[in-house]
Amino acid sequence: MDFGWLKRLMPRGLYGRAALILFLPVVVITLVVTVMFLQRHFEDVTQQMVETAAAEVALVTDRVQSAPDDAQALLAGREIAVPLELTVELPPPPGIEERRRFYDFSGRVVIAEMHRRLPAVAAVDLWNLRRVRVLVGGPRPFLLELPRRRLTPSNPHQLLVLMLTTSLLMTAIATIFLRNQLRPIRRLADAAEAYGRGQVKPYRPAGATEVRSAGRAFVEMRNRIERQNEQRKMMLSGISHDLRTPLTRLRLGLSMLGPDLPPDRDEIADMERDVAEMGKMIDAFLDLARGDAQDGEAEALPAREFVDEIVSDALRGGQRVRLVRFEGGADDGRIVARPQALRRAVENLIGNAVRYGTRAEVEAALTPRSFRIAVEDDGPGIPPERRDEAIRPFVRLDAARNQDRGQGAGLGLAIAADIARTHGGELRLSDGARLGGLRAEIVIPR
Repeated sequence: MDFGWLKRLMPRGLYGRAALILFLPVVVITLVVTVMFLQRHFEDVTQQMVETAAAEVALVTDRVQSAPDDAQALLAGREIAVPLELTVELPPPPGIEERRRFYDFSGRVVIAEMHRRLPAVAAVDLWNLRRVRVLVGGPRPFLLELPRRRLTPSNPHQLLVLMLTTSLLMTAIATIFLRNQLRPIRRLADAAEAYGRGQVKPYRPAGATEVRSAGRAFVEMRNRIERQNEQRKMMLSGISHDLRTPLTRLRLGLSMLGPDLPPDRDEIADMERDVAEMGKMIDAFLDLARGDAQDGEAEALPAREFVDEIVSDALRGGQRVRLVRFEGGADDGRIVARPQALRRAVENLIGNAVRYGTRAEVEAALTPRSFRIAVEDDGPGIPPERRDEAIRPFVRLDAARNQDRGQGAGLGLAIAADIARTHGGELRLSDGARLGGLRAEIVIPR
């Protein structure tokens, strides 16, 4: 069966669909309660009241029909009717017919019950909503008039009005609440759509927990993309800037070569050093360009063994470094990380430490909530006001760091900070307490 027509009738927007889901049950419940009230409670009460009134009409009818003449019949009828708040007319006026208003639902029950219980009833006139006129036939016809409240519950519409009013009030409250809940989703959609057009629209996560979570994920994604775009732009400018000097030296060296004047060993060594320097710069650029595609998936690593391997490899590479302390956790305490990426970050910190100082010390701490690994050197350090700048790519603080240890591309701290962020952590820079230089600490959650 094709339900395409039904889909076309459904609201397209989230607000319309949520309103339909919220209000449709309210409408259905209201209709069901109304029908149950009319068919069960309202009709049953009306039948019980008509049964009592029919007994009174039957008593009056018996007295009227058993009287010898009309005068005594009228007298006998009124003798019973007056105390019961009934009015008797004998003979009945002309033009009495059975009728009721179309919206008088209880009138249908009154007419049916009167005819069922009193076969002598010829017509029941319910046109007047306050009085009921019953025409009784037989050998001596007469008209009996009684209050409508004797046959049907008074103000039966009050429950329906109260139910309808309550439903409308709750619907209005639900509409306001629903609008407030959907506003953060709409703001998130607007921010995402604007970012798709290349516009960075201010956005602050708000709303329910799930919406806040989605909003934070969007903001983090947008910041990460913006950071990567900025790094790519800086990388392109850095490549053109940093490679220009060694390329110029190579070009000058090659221009001075000729068949009649072979190069000496010093010239060859200088050109080889320039090539090696460009190779290191390109490797650093590639490390940064990898971005979030960090070497493989995250896995569980033994923290102590991981730190020992990094320090051991640095020692074999001729770097003056030692592990001074490992706090917390047993030897088999594990962390979840990308091993190659995290190793690269720590190795960059160690490389910076031994480049700008004479030695480096490593300490690590494993806590139930985080894993911290810090590298401290005895170099000149970085002033607190320039530490945020030092983490940016291609930034070299020439006034603060030694330049006689070999220049880099200014990417060591930037790569370490980026790797820490991809692990959900951060890179912190502070003054070294033991060696007096810079203390760089990577903190990642467990």
